[in-house]
Amino acid sequence: MRIRLALLTACLALAATALPARATAPDDTHLEGRLPSGAAYVMDVPASWNGTVLLYSHGYTPAGAPNPAQNTPGPAVRDALLAEGYALIGSSYATTGWAVTEAVPDQLATLELFTERFGAARRALAWGTSYGGFVTTVLAERHAARFDGSVSMCGLVQGGVANWNSTLDPVFALRTLLAPGSGIRLAGFADQAEAVTAATSLISKVEAAQRTPEGRARIALAAALHGIPGHNDPSQPEPGPTDWRARQANQYTAVRGLLQLPAFGWRQEAEARAGGNPSWNTGVDYTALLSRSPLYKGVSELYKEAGLSLRTDLSALNRAPRIPADPPAVRWMRHTSTLSGRLTDPQLNIHTTGDALIPVEAESAYRRAAGAAGSARLLRQAYVDGPGHCTFTTGETLAALRTLEHRLDTGRWDASPGALNSRARQEDPAAEPRFVAYRPAAYPRPHDLAHPSDARP
Repeated sequence: MRIRLALLTACLALAATALPARATAPDDTHLEGRLPSGAAYVMDVPASWNGTVLLYSHGYTPAGAPNPAQNTPGPAVRDALLAEGYALIGSSYATTGWAVTEAVPDQLATLELFTERFGAARRALAWGTSYGGFVTTVLAERHAARFDGSVSMCGLVQGGVANWNSTLDPVFALRTLLAPGSGIRLAGFADQAEAVTAATSLISKVEAAQRTPEGRARIALAAALHGIPGHNDPSQPEPGPTDWRARQANQYTAVRGLLQLPAFGWRQEAEARAGGNPSWNTGVDYTALLSRSPLYKGVSELYKEAGLSLRTDLSALNRAPRIPADPPAVRWMRHTSTLSGRLTDPQLNIHTTGDALIPVEAESAYRRAAGAAGSARLLRQAYVDGPGHCTFTTGETLAALRTLEHRLDTGRWDASPGALNSRARQEDPAAEPRFVAYRPAAYPRPHDLAHPSDARP
């Protein structure tokens, strides 16, 4: 049976594949090299440089995967921007995995090297996708003097602590309901081998559960706790709004992908950096958490169909022994990987509504932080009605950049769906743009530096 690991595919496509070579004009400059940290960098500067430099931060690269330098989201975007005179730069980051402590200085060093080689830019913009959207936002918050504005695309803008808490909830539910008493470790891994063993054990339970109505209902419950939508991959036919079985089948694929890598192997790599487990579910009321989910209705219907009591299963979750955090690891994650919401320059975020890897509710978490930090006027968020992680068209991507530039040129935002779609059509007439009016639900367990109460596990 062929299982699509949708989360891995999306991540690797964004983070670990070198872009095809571009035939540069005779007077264009293409530079590749190494920073003192060992990170690779790449720079493309057209002969008719328009004075704007775009510093691109790439997505998460798993340990052991290829780690080339990247300076745009894709070849079509790159070619369009170079033709219009933009300078494009970016690095690989010196290490793979949860590499924010290397990514931020490596990106700044790349910008500094560009300035030494080509002179100061009239305008410097930071942009990035996925984990790179998180790196971009760290750059925007902590190094604002180096940039005029930023674009975070499908970014992990809920920050590190919130991300790992939200990744813990679905696996806790799966272990409690599908493998009670199994002792499958969910956090605090000694090494990668232990994480892989735990993942394999839980995946086998989930695969067996998917063959029964009761198991499918419980998998849907776990998916809802993580915010995994029922249409999350462009290769999936879109189910009807009440086709709960088809929607659950789509969620199952994403849940299995979550278990395969992020919830175990990628967690262990982050824990090794943090010096322990930076997440917890002590004090979490899973009944309340599910009741706030936009996916609650589908879970409820599948439980009815299976003849199960949702209340009983939620009570089991609330009674189960909890997983505490390691306080030093939480402090490390807060210091390195938690956002403050404090923006000095404009930032535009765009996100697909059907994202399973970084659910669209992450944008609510950052809106919460920016509002508390007094930066709401500098932040705009826009949504593409489509499945998948970072599955933006070339036009949609360029429209986001044009919208930020319009804000910088005029001092006012024009980020409505109509304006974004109009810009996207101009950039890519062959693809129908999909920006829509949308407001995501609240992130299940937000955690940011603008809310002091978040610091208490």
